[in-house]
Amino acid sequence: MKLLIAYDGSQCADAALDDLTHAGLPSKSEALVLSVAEHWLPPPPPSAVEILQFAVEAKSPLSLERKYMAGSEALKQADALAKTAAARLQRQFPDWTIKHQAVWGSATHELFTGAEEFKADLLVVGSHGRSTLGRLFLGSVSQWLLNEAHCSVRIARGHKDAPDFPVRVTVAVDGSGSADMAVAEVARRHWPSKSEFRILVINQSLEPTALGDFVPSLRSSIDSFTDESNEKAKQLGASALQRLAKRRLRAEAIVKAGDPKYELLHFAEEWRADCIFMGATGVSDRFERFLLGSTAVAVAARAHCSVEIVRSKARRRKTNGNGNKQHPSN
Repeated sequence: MKLLIAYDGSQCADAALDDLTHAGLPSKSEALVLSVAEHWLPPPPPSAVEILQFAVEAKSPLSLERKYMAGSEALKQADALAKTAAARLQRQFPDWTIKHQAVWGSATHELFTGAEEFKADLLVVGSHGRSTLGRLFLGSVSQWLLNEAHCSVRIARGHKDAPDFPVRVTVAVDGSGSADMAVAEVARRHWPSKSEFRILVINQSLEPTALGDFVPSLRSSIDSFTDESNEKAKQLGASALQRLAKRRLRAEAIVKAGDPKYELLHFAEEWRADCIFMGATGVSDRFERFLLGSTAVAVAARAHCSVEIVRSKARRRKTNGNGNKQHPSN
């Protein structure tokens, strides 16, 4: 498994590193810790001598700027942060192959591009954070990556228990292929013993209106639809439960009625879940759509625990009209 881990030196970023000990990750993985010195913090302008020195090797104004930034204090600080985080991660995962890198530019662009070039399976970002090197907070960088990254994204929040402490994981299921991938990802991870899992199926049933009191056939149709939806929800939960049971995971399937945004958050907080796993997109005939920009973003922004949005490793890269990979503007 290949992970790209965004790190900006904030408490949130440190918490995200600790959170990985409870993510069920393989004992042998490859990770890249990436720190970004954002361009909205410009260094002092170069001297005339420095300009001439850099211009000898530069092929364009942008190349000149990058060469100057390569020796800037901001980039040196970013490199020091990335190196420290990589060392900390190596202590947590001694069998991993871990590298670190510092880059200058836009956080969205550099993290997106870094994940693409590294061919990451999972991009890990903090839920929010502020440092002299930039910001990683949902609603900006994290939200953009949550929507646009081509790999899975984990919005990580800290965990204070020991690494082998039993983990509690909620898996959102709606009958879509995307939700199936989330279940499959949970099943293939390596969880501490006695970890617990709850498969949550949200059935957003129809509510009868006042008209139903006067049109018996309408109320009958609504009741029939609700009964059918409940039965379908139970089947979805049972199917997901069977997949986790094959891996000898302690799991239980639960069906709830209501708004998925509220019910997922309420259940995870009440159960004190460590993480919520969701598919990146999903469409089901009779269940709420788990669409980024609505349910997934709402849950990722408001959950008290970590949230992992699962995407297929085979997801095709988006292209623009010229057939090139689509990147955020720098």
